[in-house]
Amino acid sequence: MSVQVNLVGFGSIAALALAAAGSLIGTNAAALAALGAWKKCFVENRPAPFLLVAFVGAPLSQTIYGLILMNAVRAAPEGVDPLGRFAVGFVGGVIIGASAWVQGRVGALAADAHAVTGRGFGNFIIVVGIIETVALLTMVFFTTALR
Repeated sequence: MSVQVNLVGFGSIAALALAAAGSLIGTNAAALAALGAWKKCFVENRPAPFLLVAFVGAPLSQTIYGLILMNAVRAAPEGVDPLGRFAVGFVGGVIIGASAWVQGRVGALAADAHAVTGRGFGNFIIVVGIIETVALLTMVFFTTALR
């Protein structure tokens, strides 16, 4: 295989792998906080809000964005420079993965705050959604850069 084919292949796989790694790290952060918040609720004999699951699952969508970007890198026209295709996959994967990681950290704080106060879920989910937008826009803009 040529270096160019390897670059495209590595860039496409990097898009998914880096996004999925960010999802894993972000989900872990939010899950640990949700479990701790539920434990506090149980110890204090208060209801444990199921809504915290939304914060735990939020970083998972970035894996889907990475998959879409991976497919776009692979399907890009042959005229697109292989180094450019690699860069789109790798850099896009890093940004999408970082978004998932940050989203999980913010989700962790939101889970704790909601469990303690029982209030603010709408505000918290909006902040988590704004971070989601970074990953979504990265996927869209990087995908269109391949045309």
